[in-house]
Amino acid sequence: WDETHFGKMGSYYINRTFFFDVHPPLGKMLIGLAGYLSGYDGTFPFQKPGDKYEQHNYVGMRGFCAFLGSCLVPFAYLTVLELSKSLPAALLTAFILIFDTGCITLSQYILLDPILMFFLMGAVLSMVKCNSSADRPFSASWWFWLSLTGVNLAGAMGVKFVGLFVVLLVGLNTIYDLWDLLGNLSLSMVVFGKHLLARVLCLILLPLALYTAMFAVHFTVLNKSGPGDGFFSSAFQSQLIGNNLHNVSVPEHLAYGSVVTMKNLRMAGGYLHSHWHLYPEGIGARQQQVTAYLHKDLNNLWIIKKHDSATDLSDPSSPVEFVRHGDIIRLEHKETSRNLHSHQHEAPLTRKHFQVTGYGINGTGDSNDFWRIEVVGRKAGKLIKVLRSQVRLTHVATGCILGSSGKTLPKWGWEQVEVTCTPYLKETPNSLWNFEDHINPKLPNISLDVLKPSFAEILLESHMVMIRGNSGLKPKDNEVTSKPWHWPINYQGLRFSGVNETDYRVYLLGNPVIWWLNLVTIGLYLLMAVSTAVTLKRGVQLTSELKELSRVLLRGGGQVTLGWLLHYVPFFMMGRVLYFHHYFPAMLFSSMLTGITWDTLLKFCAGFLSPRTTARKVYGGGFLALVLLIMYSFYLFHPLSYGMIGPMASDPSSPMAGLRWMDSWEF
Repeated sequence: WDETHFGKMGSYYINRTFFFDVHPPLGKMLIGLAGYLSGYDGTFPFQKPGDKYEQHNYVGMRGFCAFLGSCLVPFAYLTVLELSKSLPAALLTAFILIFDTGCITLSQYILLDPILMFFLMGAVLSMVKCNSSADRPFSASWWFWLSLTGVNLAGAMGVKFVGLFVVLLVGLNTIYDLWDLLGNLSLSMVVFGKHLLARVLCLILLPLALYTAMFAVHFTVLNKSGPGDGFFSSAFQSQLIGNNLHNVSVPEHLAYGSVVTMKNLRMAGGYLHSHWHLYPEGIGARQQQVTAYLHKDLNNLWIIKKHDSATDLSDPSSPVEFVRHGDIIRLEHKETSRNLHSHQHEAPLTRKHFQVTGYGINGTGDSNDFWRIEVVGRKAGKLIKVLRSQVRLTHVATGCILGSSGKTLPKWGWEQVEVTCTPYLKETPNSLWNFEDHINPKLPNISLDVLKPSFAEILLESHMVMIRGNSGLKPKDNEVTSKPWHWPINYQGLRFSGVNETDYRVYLLGNPVIWWLNLVTIGLYLLMAVSTAVTLKRGVQLTSELKELSRVLLRGGGQVTLGWLLHYVPFFMMGRVLYFHHYFPAMLFSSMLTGITWDTLLKFCAGFLSPRTTARKVYGGGFLALVLLIMYSFYLFHPLSYGMIGPMASDPSSPMAGLRWMDSWEF
């Protein structure tokens, strides 16, 4: 399954080959480091699930992820112990995570999820420990836990952007603490200012510094050209060893008569391209095709000419005249001598966009060949830089803007990318271009090193590319995706490896008893929390023991419930493709809530019984029944994690027959 992605990316780090991924780099860097330290040489191809590793040393990478996944158990145990001060509540939480088939499956492969959840739970544990040190502010332990919270926040954000949810949880906790301190009249404003500065330092500046450092290491290590080049700007690509732009010298500013290539700024947008083939009958005007092409090619070359001049600009004696922001130009295709042209015929694929064609003979066309060149953020008359300037071309006659739609043309268009002229003036990367190759013998060449972007520009560009990549993730044909409402009810799992009866099959599915117990607990907790709050508001006299149970339920359970909501609800608003494994961070919180809620409920029920020995027996019996139920369910379903061989569960002769409790389970 996803080992084909993240194992391969670990190999890229070992080989220092640049690649693109929609997630920040920390998780893949750690996987690559684990592989490197354990003797893996980065040569396994990671082509498809089921390929044998043979002699390749993969155990270090899997072992690293398994170790971090195993740490979730003590982290959750210590968090619940700190929140509830109850050993049984912490033990119940630990049993839940130890015997959950989903957590085991997700932790035993080369994946980002155990790394993400390690930092997430580390941040929650550190936050809770820091809260417990609130009576000793500015002590060594207080500073340690506050700083460790910041380190773990940087780690969570550095693995996946969903780490932002735990940042939000810690942020809300911090606001609550500061508000509480502000209301303490015995505290001077100087001391409050120290509290505020300490949190800014440890929870904002420290995580930002570490997060930025991750990208500095990422770009330093990946210094060779690779499969990720095309997702980034030409200026960035010029820094990669082996890229065709590396160590190249070109004229800096654009001039009339220059031969250029234009690259679209949308992710994998391609180069402006044309060829002798015409649009087929019935597809707009039957003129020469203009497309975007993802590869270097002579048909990507265009000559920049004045819109109203027939002067031979290739004549060495003619003076150099630079192209400026706001100029009206013609672009003549070098190989076919036809001009870049648009008109009000509809584009081949994108409705309400205009067709773009190659038109004219030997550079002679009509007024529909005229384009106004404008640089983003520049004033009229400014020169245009190769690589660095982001330009848009506005069609003078119709007012539309040249852009790449990102849609793939049919076979008549050689499955290249559609280029259109859009009448909608919204500025997007689709309608922005930069000049990459630049040939003009009249102009002095400069090294592209002079034009290389700063680290801040690279950091910003990488985040824009990642965000666009995330939003562009759509389900592939026949791909198993899921909806957020499926997740808490364990509605549908995910095939990790193997499909047929002869395959060794691993299937990601939560332990049904655990997941359904967690789901029931959420409703039960809300009911208990509301009734407890109402009781306290009415001023009902409670024993000291019941008061402590109420505090644990409302404060400890409330923090965990907020964590569950923050890690689950946002997925309902996401437009990208979603999978079952996205729920596992939220599942950690619901498991901790189960430990706290059932411990509180059993203690509350036992409190009405006497003598004390009977109460203890009822409490112990209830606790033991929950643990045994969880363990028995694990015994039934453990082949999902450790591998199934033989007939599918729908076959009566299958060892898993009778365990397909929901028709949507596909094991």
